[in-house]
Amino acid sequence: MKNQFTVETRNPKQIVDITDRVNDKLQELKAGDGLVHLQVLHTTCALTTADLDPGTDRDYLEAIEKMFPEGNWIHPHNPAHVGDHIMSSLIGPSVVLTVGNGELVLGTWQRVVLVELSGPRPRKITLTFIRTS
Repeated sequence: MKNQFTVETRNPKQIVDITDRVNDKLQELKAGDGLVHLQVLHTTCALTTADLDPGTDRDYLEAIEKMFPEGNWIHPHNPAHVGDHIMSSLIGPSVVLTVGNGELVLGTWQRVVLVELSGPRPRKITLTFIRTS
């Protein structure tokens, strides 16, 4: 797929800043003003926006771990990572963001991030640009 890119994660749990990769893809598409829809094609990672001051990535991961309790899960192929599936669905597989002059329109500290919950592995992300003017 033309409007797809892969992020290689390095750790079992990881926050990966993909903002620059998305902006590069928007430049390739000669995007102007509009919306971009990003979707990760996996069930144990998610997409969102975040503030990435130093150490904040670890804070996010610690909070995610604390929100999801240990349990006696019955997931057929690996009960140990049921939490990864559930947390990724709670965070969500996609984001829709504003694009202005071919770049993401983000707040001062806002970055687009992939939340890896069951890595390391390659993660595919699709990008759909919708022109509004």
